[in-house]
Amino acid sequence: MDVSVGVLTVSDTCSTGEAEDTSGPELKALVEQKLGKVWESKCVPDNIQDIRSVLVSWADTRSVDVILTTGGTGFAPRDVTPEATRSVIDKEAPGLVHAMLAGSLKVTPLAALSRPAAGIRGKTIIVNFPGSKKAVKECFGFVQPVLVHAVDLLKGRKASVKSTHNQLQGLTFPVHACPHHSTSSGGNQTELGGVAGRPRESPYPMISVQEAQEIVLNHCKALLSQEEKVPCLGTECLEFSSTVGRILVEDVLAKDPLPPFPASIKDGYAVIAKDGAGVRDVRGESSAGRDPDMPALSSGEIVRINTGAPVPDGADAVVMVENTKLIQANSEGEEVKVEILVAPVPGLDIRPVGSDIYEGERVMSAGNLIGPGEVGVLAAVGATQIKVAKLPRVALLSTGNEIQPPGEILKPGHVRDSNKTTLKALLQENGFPVIDAGIAKDNLATLTEHVRGALQQADLLVTTGGVSMGDRDLLRQVLVTDFAAEIHFARVNMKPGKPTTFATCVLDGRKKLILGLPGNPVSATVTCHLYVLPACRTLAGQPRPLPGVVRAKLQCPVPVRLDPRPEYQRVWLRFEKDNSVGVAVATGNQISSRVTSVARANGLIILPGKSEQRQEIPKDCQEEFDVLLTGNIVQ
Repeated sequence: MDVSVGVLTVSDTCSTGEAEDTSGPELKALVEQKLGKVWESKCVPDNIQDIRSVLVSWADTRSVDVILTTGGTGFAPRDVTPEATRSVIDKEAPGLVHAMLAGSLKVTPLAALSRPAAGIRGKTIIVNFPGSKKAVKECFGFVQPVLVHAVDLLKGRKASVKSTHNQLQGLTFPVHACPHHSTSSGGNQTELGGVAGRPRESPYPMISVQEAQEIVLNHCKALLSQEEKVPCLGTECLEFSSTVGRILVEDVLAKDPLPPFPASIKDGYAVIAKDGAGVRDVRGESSAGRDPDMPALSSGEIVRINTGAPVPDGADAVVMVENTKLIQANSEGEEVKVEILVAPVPGLDIRPVGSDIYEGERVMSAGNLIGPGEVGVLAAVGATQIKVAKLPRVALLSTGNEIQPPGEILKPGHVRDSNKTTLKALLQENGFPVIDAGIAKDNLATLTEHVRGALQQADLLVTTGGVSMGDRDLLRQVLVTDFAAEIHFARVNMKPGKPTTFATCVLDGRKKLILGLPGNPVSATVTCHLYVLPACRTLAGQPRPLPGVVRAKLQCPVPVRLDPRPEYQRVWLRFEKDNSVGVAVATGNQISSRVTSVARANGLIILPGKSEQRQEIPKDCQEEFDVLLTGNIVQ
């Protein structure tokens, strides 16, 4: 066996010598016995940057075939090995993770608390193992039988690959399901061609919405450059008033103090505090916008002043007009003498220089999301050219023989393209420009041409339709065959939206993301809120990309039957006075083609999947559920 292996132990205590590393030596011994030769071994603390540095060095510089890590895969705050691994891999290897978890769960239920990652960087396979000696031995045993073949595939060792395949062909049960080798299942379907030979069940494992979101967002993060203070696709400078919805990538410092002069807080009179109460001569006026360099005030004088106006030199307090009395006016109606009724104290109703913002103060930090209030701050400090994160380029492609543009007279057997219209509006409402990639018919050549054209323009391609089990659902086939894409998931435990697909590929040297949404209008809209918008926010540099969640009671005048899958029902959400728990009202029939159920919704209430203990939500139920916010809440 000529497999080169690196063994990395991740442990704070072992790296400092406070504890003995037992799992690392155990893993090295197992590798030497059953896999290959250990070329590198090291122990690092539970720190993402330290872990990343070793993984990148061993994969890119040393070019080891396999890197096996041990430790840091649990729930403790410093268990970050999976996060470090996912940040450096090009492709995930969910089958290796599934093999470890499935085998481990047969040994102990505590295996459910392990969070390993596995994947490929260049020509190197990286696999995370737990930190105990026993768990390392077990997990190594679960994946070791396929690692040599995986290395052969990555290295392009055709003879070894062919030999393995030939051996497997003689087996009487299907044990081999590599993405480069198609298989059929069930009866005599392996002998059939055409529609009759299509798969009758999806070969993709069902994963949860949370798992799907994590996969999508991790791949988005992997595209971001780390050169700026904020990870982003790139930067650009914009005029400050055009930056709403963008992420700031550098700190903004105030060029001047605010206010730049002592300013009055009230309408009244600028006075000398030590003069106390009494009748004073009115010398003139200071209003907002006037030159603050007026002659200094003398004892016995006061100046009429407006809110925001500069306080003249010599004055050290402002008395509001309500605490004064007019004593004398001239024939033109101008004040000549005014009595101060209340003795002021120094500093009364004056904003000192820089009391709001001092010169050089950091008024906004890199990573801030710019909103209307932030634009006002930029204006106040004179910051007019702002460096922000670039937005992702998002292409929308509709697929289907029956789809036609909305503006055309409806043809027989056709429907208008409402999906793209809705998704485009959602993306633009959230500040993301859209590339219209057209409508692709359900044939391989046309679909391939449209996908290629869209990927050449975009960072993220969003398609609708073509991801279910129909004989015309060709998207995954095109992605794998023509673009060498990796399908990361293609079934999600949710209703609507089960066939949602996520894939990545490399085109013209750049990694591309593809989200294939179902063709039903409601499914497309729901999955856009759950996956597309969070992906766009992450690519735009936003640190919190997922939709907000509130609690609400479902108003149900009749019982609601539960689906086996968790269901995202469209609701109108409102809050009644003095109640922090909302009321959610379903927006009508919830079937996935009922587009009007989306039109009236501002939230998605998450109903649990059906179980033996629970088949429905009873009438007038008072139970609270999570609601994802998809629109504004108004009273």
